[in-house]
Amino acid sequence: MNLIQFLLRSSWKMVTIATVTGCLSGISSAGLIALISHAVSEHSAVSLPLTIGGFVGLALIALITSIVAQVMLIRLSHQAVFRLRMSLIRQILNSELSHLEKLGNPRLLATLTEDVQAVTNAIFRIPFVCIDIATVLGCLLYITWLSWAALLLVLSLLGVTIVSCIQFLRKGEQWLSLAREEEDHLFKHFRSTTEGIKELKLHHRRRQAFLSEEVESTAINFRRYNIRGLTLFAVASSFGKLLFFFAAGFVLFALPKILTTSNAVISSYILAFTYLMLPMDNIVNNLPYISQSNISLRKIETLGLSLRHLPAVAPMPPVIDRPWRSLTLKDVVYPYQRDQEDGKFVLGPLNLTFQPGELVFIVGGNGSGKSTLAKLITGLYIPESGDIWLDQHPIDEQNREWYREHFSAIFADFYLFERLLGLEQPNLDHFAKDYIDKLQLDRKVTVEQGQLSTTALSQGQRKRLALLTAYLEDRPIYLFDEWAADQDPIFKEVFYQQFLPTLKAKGKTVFIISHDDHYFHIADRLIKLDNGQVEFDQQSSHG
Repeated sequence: MNLIQFLLRSSWKMVTIATVTGCLSGISSAGLIALISHAVSEHSAVSLPLTIGGFVGLALIALITSIVAQVMLIRLSHQAVFRLRMSLIRQILNSELSHLEKLGNPRLLATLTEDVQAVTNAIFRIPFVCIDIATVLGCLLYITWLSWAALLLVLSLLGVTIVSCIQFLRKGEQWLSLAREEEDHLFKHFRSTTEGIKELKLHHRRRQAFLSEEVESTAINFRRYNIRGLTLFAVASSFGKLLFFFAAGFVLFALPKILTTSNAVISSYILAFTYLMLPMDNIVNNLPYISQSNISLRKIETLGLSLRHLPAVAPMPPVIDRPWRSLTLKDVVYPYQRDQEDGKFVLGPLNLTFQPGELVFIVGGNGSGKSTLAKLITGLYIPESGDIWLDQHPIDEQNREWYREHFSAIFADFYLFERLLGLEQPNLDHFAKDYIDKLQLDRKVTVEQGQLSTTALSQGQRKRLALLTAYLEDRPIYLFDEWAADQDPIFKEVFYQQFLPTLKAKGKTVFIISHDDHYFHIADRLIKLDNGQVEFDQQSSHG
């Protein structure tokens, strides 16, 4: 998809209005050139009031149509950028988690920042490029009116210019595409810099190797490809200007030898070519921005986030109006990739059934499939085969959003929002303050109109704030992935001996991924995974 298609999809009506008024502006500008040329060559035979009236009329038409065209295109460009940003965010939020994990955060961040910025830069230049194109077309119409034969000769020269420039532009775009690929790697290194800063600071050789072998080498490639691409664009621009001057010289010196042409017509040609220089220069100078935007749009397409059908706001899932009775996994199979290993491993087949009010501990070694099972249970992963049933409802594309509404989860790589979003209950601040007191965070955090005063806390305290959100959601099923790993011994005891039994007493089902084996006795059920398989599933003596 290119920039013009994207704009047409945004609003073809605005594009049509801007095109019509832009053409009128270009024709009016050409009319002004013709009027000036005619007045200079035949001033004695032309009525001065008529010339002045025509000049003023054409000038007003050119001014008004130019303003209308630019205003329409400015509105269109801002609307298109707004829709682009909202479309990307919505599609990311609506995409399956497994697809987003395969893409990786660096690619998504590069798209949301660099690609959107490249498209924005190009779109903001489109109004002026369109007016310049309309002016060029108007001047060509004037040249056509002067002489068809001369127009054909001029178009032949312009054709050579365009073909020559296209070769440079295509090669330049290839280099810019390579630079865009390197930019994804740069974002990955930027993320490594911020998230691995402690490890880098503790190891001088690792830090130097990271700088030279990762960051610097990628930055050098990014710089080299950009320089090569933009250099070819500069060559195309300068070459185009040279051939344009050559065309003007051809009209001035060679055309009178080929065609029988008066000095007045030659003067008109020179005036038209002089007027054409500025819009042609603007068009050529904006080609790199348009080319980069097309690269960015293609990059967005390769992420699988299609812009061909802009998504509407996702419909609100049905309200959960009755308690659930059973959650069943039937022959569920899901292939997954272990971190830092090449082979693909398979979780399942799994046949598990859960009831309300259960405390279920999921245990196993690293890479055994615990977190993958958690994402399957919560509906974040879709099984490759098998089915998940909630009561008598098989979970599929139509009801998966409704199914997910049954869960509150705190994953090991959780994110803590600064506002209590999506919670519309009355007296929210009062309930939040009560839970903050129970979580022993009242000296650190306050809440006002759903806004937390700070999230700049230790990891353990941040997990407690995440627990606050989970409590306020008050959903029927909870999942905690290594929640207690960052808690001090006192609060870990509170979590296992007070909070979990309290949730169970309310009829909540709680899944706990944990290595704290000395708390396994409080579980109603213990499920152990090994290499993607359920090693055993047993009721605890407590249950």
